[in-house]
Amino acid sequence: MFKHTTAQDKIIKLKKRVRIIRGGTSSSKTFSIIPILIDYACNNKNTEISIVSESIPHLKRGAIRDFLKIMESVGLFSVYQWNKSSLTYTFINGSHIEFFSADQPSKLRGARRDILFINECNNISWNSYHQLSIRTKKFIYLDYNPVSEFWVDRELINDEDSQMIVLTYKDNEALEPALVKEIEKAREKGKTSSYWLNWWRVYGLGEIGNLEGVVFTNYKIIDTIPTEARLIGLGVDFGYTNDPTSIIEVYTMDGKRYVNEICYNTGLVNSDIAHRLPKGVIIYADSAEPKSIEEIRRTGIRIKGVKKGPDSINYGIGVMQGQEYNITSRSTNLIKELRGYIWDKDKEDRALNKPIGTDHAIDALRYHEMMSVGIRKNLGKYSVS
Repeated sequence: MFKHTTAQDKIIKLKKRVRIIRGGTSSSKTFSIIPILIDYACNNKNTEISIVSESIPHLKRGAIRDFLKIMESVGLFSVYQWNKSSLTYTFINGSHIEFFSADQPSKLRGARRDILFINECNNISWNSYHQLSIRTKKFIYLDYNPVSEFWVDRELINDEDSQMIVLTYKDNEALEPALVKEIEKAREKGKTSSYWLNWWRVYGLGEIGNLEGVVFTNYKIIDTIPTEARLIGLGVDFGYTNDPTSIIEVYTMDGKRYVNEICYNTGLVNSDIAHRLPKGVIIYADSAEPKSIEEIRRTGIRIKGVKKGPDSINYGIGVMQGQEYNITSRSTNLIKELRGYIWDKDKEDRALNKPIGTDHAIDALRYHEMMSVGIRKNLGKYSVS
């Protein structure tokens, strides 16, 4: 017998088309959703339900194992109704639950269904979700651990047809005390470790955290720049058609650095950029566009190009990792980039010394920090034009 939990009660109360269940570890997200789908299949004949995840191995380790365990425990499972080849269970009333992976294009654009459940939806692409959702007649469940922001945050959370709840291990009364104790150890570890602080935020509290292997963890989010802080410079990363022009302000006060995003837009010409830049402070920009730098300089702006020496990206990252940053909450694009900027991995899942991710705002900040903090270290490899 399964113990009734608060998690189940919260999920059952979701009534809109898209039902988003964000949560930490052991909050019983998947284990609570599947019984709801089983019950619906049993009480509504000829219902078609799809349970989807990133890959078949992932399904077998998670959702399929939970489904079979639940079916057997309540006495509903029949080996004759379970097709191991197609991973489909057919109920006696004609309803069926199928399992397939998002890496099967034919399935994504295949038959329609009544109900969709995407397990750990942060592991599939927005396009995959969209293909599945437009072929779903009734409602959709999405569950995930919030390791970083992704398309749910951008596209769905504020949609009028969506509902979201956050679950934690405390919503799962069936959880063994030993596991509760193990999870809560991270809370104490997080007081002295950025890794464990991020782990506790994501897996303990169900809050949005950083990706595993994230490049930058040395920042916190604040409401506004203190009035006493002094503007010491800006960084600019040029863009136009597809990539945005990013402009980042850097302030200092009491030895601390404060950062604010003032521009993240496409379609800006140099005169537009110049209007957004203050006079009287130094500005560092990408030296790959000397013509843009010169045009802006002729308007009276103190702008200089950063010369990129050998391994300049990792050099700049190293400089930035040596600082502590306070970033305004309005710097939404910079924050989003920082959360998704991670170290690449090889085929053996070993970290490489190569960052990946969107980095327009990060580059703007990096240019300034390389030439202000970095140049003071007198490393001799980088200069300005």
